[in-house]
Amino acid sequence: MQTPRLAVIALVLFTLAMIGCVTAADTGASHVISVSGSGTVTGTPDRVQISFAVQNQNADVKIAQANNALTMNNVMDALAAAGIPRAQMKTTGYTITQINQQDNNGILSGPATSYQVTNTLQVTLNDTSTAGQIIDTAVNAGANQVNSIQFMLSDEQAQALRSQALAKAVANARSDANAVAAALNVSITGTQSADISQGYTPVVYSNYDSTALAAGKAAVPTPVQAGDITVTAQVTVVYTIG
Repeated sequence: MQTPRLAVIALVLFTLAMIGCVTAADTGASHVISVSGSGTVTGTPDRVQISFAVQNQNADVKIAQANNALTMNNVMDALAAAGIPRAQMKTTGYTITQINQQDNNGILSGPATSYQVTNTLQVTLNDTSTAGQIIDTAVNAGANQVNSIQFMLSDEQAQALRSQALAKAVANARSDANAVAAALNVSITGTQSADISQGYTPVVYSNYDSTALAAGKAAVPTPVQAGDITVTAQVTVVYTIG
């Protein structure tokens, strides 16, 4: 009598467990369409960062440092006189390199002959149209390297363009979802989730040739053209259908 009763209880428990699994599976099941869309907009940069450097060399490291500091101070003073707040200037690099004697094969063959000092200054401008003028000002004051010019978007403009790009991306995603739903003869009933990403690449001119500028002391104003920046947004939307 004991054995049949245990068998019945086991059967009941197994049946309840199976019903629970089926219910959970049914409850978790969703009918969805997942689509991705992209949107792009272009804008004109309203900020520029220019990297200048003063590089000099001397057999005495202290003299090399002193000469470099004097020239860089002249550059910063000239930029300040041109209307650039000192808060928009910052040092981004300072190196002292020992220059050794080398033989004809480029192998070090003796003690240090001189020391090279490089001081790099980054300047941020809120008016991109003045980039050429500021380059000339720095070079005339003693800067002998212009390492890069980077055109960018201000935070305000980047946010505005980002919103426009996202709106286009969502519209493209919904258009694709509508097409798929129509082909499947179903209706979109809601939105389950949305994942977004966006970004833009600044316009960069690297290793800007300042040799001619330094030699000629900018006899002719330096032309610098910003160009446009493209902001791209990507969105993946999961729509529920019925």
